[in-house]
Amino acid sequence: MRDDRLLRWVLRFYVALVFIFIFAPIAASFVFSFNSDRFPTIPLGSFSTEWYVKAFSNPEVWDAAWRSLIVSASSAVIATVIGFSAAYTDYRYEFFGKKAFLVLSLLPPTIPLIIFALATLGWLSMFKASGLTLSIIIAHTVLCTPFAMAIIRLRLNQMDPNLEPAAWNLGASEWVTMKNVVIPFTKPSIIAALCLTAAVSFDEFAVAWFVSGLNKTVPVMVLEIVTGNIDPQVNAIGTAVFIVSITLIVIAQVLIMGRVKKPETT
Repeated sequence: MRDDRLLRWVLRFYVALVFIFIFAPIAASFVFSFNSDRFPTIPLGSFSTEWYVKAFSNPEVWDAAWRSLIVSASSAVIATVIGFSAAYTDYRYEFFGKKAFLVLSLLPPTIPLIIFALATLGWLSMFKASGLTLSIIIAHTVLCTPFAMAIIRLRLNQMDPNLEPAAWNLGASEWVTMKNVVIPFTKPSIIAALCLTAAVSFDEFAVAWFVSGLNKTVPVMVLEIVTGNIDPQVNAIGTAVFIVSITLIVIAQVLIMGRVKKPETT
């Protein structure tokens, strides 16, 4: 009994250390974004919103933010549609090469980003499509689709396999069954996939840096700023990006875990 209690406390302490290790740099960036001093040193200067004012009054920041929103929204929608189609194909049908289909479908996130970015740049250059906002959307769609597929596939595996045959026996067509049975059942996972893929696309910079050309997204802009000089605006921009990303991820996680149903009262 005592050993079990000690083990639980050790595990809690370990988890706490992991969270501190992950979130300490983010917390430091948040604190320094309100620091009046240019350099991130301790003791801190006075409280100031100067860096937020400078960052959000910069037209280039707004241009990059707008492009990031367009790219992440477009990539999320397209990736979720493709991911849903692939997940449903895996759930409903048996066909030759199904295992190879699953392996290839889930392969992109396992490829190192630099190799993936170089390959995507080379492929887009063949069609003279590199350096465009569309290039980033295509690359991020390929990168995000496996995440959408995995989330929706997990939800489909929880569905009673007799629901669709029952609807067909009652006279519903395949499209009516899809609209009234499959999609409502998978709706939480579809929204979760949209949120998660949007967050992945919004944060991604390595692939975007290779294929974007002059059409910079926010992460690419931040990378260029930090490689050029020390600019406290990065802390302000980074804090805003983190808030957007963590909000999307929390929504996705809540939906993936599922809503707890309250017991019905009579």
